Amino acid sequence: MRVLRALTVTAAACVAVGLSTPFASASANPAGGPTSGGGHGPSNVTVNPYSVHQGSTMQVSAAGCNHGGTVWSPGNFPQTNLSAGSIGFATVRIFNHASPGNHTLSVKCHDNSLVASHRFTILRGNGAQGGIGGSFGPSTAETAIGAGLVGAAALGAGIHVMRRRRPVHGRG
Repeated sequence: MRVLRALTVTAAACVAVGLSTPFASASANPAGGPTSGGGHGPSNVTVNPYSVHQGSTMQVSAAGCNHGGTVWSPGNFPQTNLSAGSIGFATVRIFNHASPGNHTLSVKCHDNSLVASHRFTILRGNGAQGGIGGSFGPSTAETAIGAGLVGAAALGAGIHVMRRRRPVHGRG
């Protein structure tokens, strides 16, 4: 009975692998090159995050710029280089004085003159000050609350110890 179960599971796994092979080979580029872009200009431009605060950074990616490229948005961030590869990446820093609202960025590959664009939104104000971790000390109120809690814990521990040390009357 155990052998029959093992054979059934093995057969099911083989069928699943066999049926998925045609789907995997159907997505390959018949010319043998990359499946996206391939030097025909930037495509699939994405930004992360889509909505970004003034002074924050944003990740831009684009397919098709195998030899790298540039990303720009006048008045919002300086022209920045896009890395080379089938998918290029750039990290841009939004100006502190950039105007809030909807904007467009442009991407151009080094190996051709085509330009792709993508929309993004700049939010008013600075975002959270991440990365500063423990550089801020506690406030006066937090310190007072912490001292009160430590004092109460010490008092409770002292009472507990004193009650345990008392001799029990009637035992000797």
